[in-house]
Amino acid sequence: QVQLVESGGGLVQAGGSLRLSCAASGRTFTIYAMTWFRQAPGKEREFVAGIRWSGGSTYYADSVKGRFTISRDNAKNTTYLQMDSLKPEDTAVYYCAAARYLPLHYYDSAEYDYWGQGTQVTVSS
Repeated sequence: QVQLVESGGGLVQAGGSLRLSCAASGRTFTIYAMTWFRQAPGKEREFVAGIRWSGGSTYYADSVKGRFTISRDNAKNTTYLQMDSLKPEDTAVYYCAAARYLPLHYYDSAEYDYWGQGTQVTVSS
């Protein structure tokens, strides 16, 4: 089993920045990829960014390309999401997810085996 704990959410004005963290514990050696999803009120959960644990290849949703950066620290078993130039439409609960196998499609939430509890990000206009 793997446990994921997100932190770093909060309230920020449009144009501002936040950095989310997701710390993994337990059988972390089984993780092949980690990803951030988000869910806004009344909307479906959507893919934001993903990273391959070995090698560090990254993947982004078009809506966040150039503004968000995903990274990982293997020694700390932690992945980060640096969010810059935030917009009100980025407001959502952000979830960290981990996959035991290399995802075929990083954007597909069904590919992930472990989920964090979520952290709220609110961007005011």
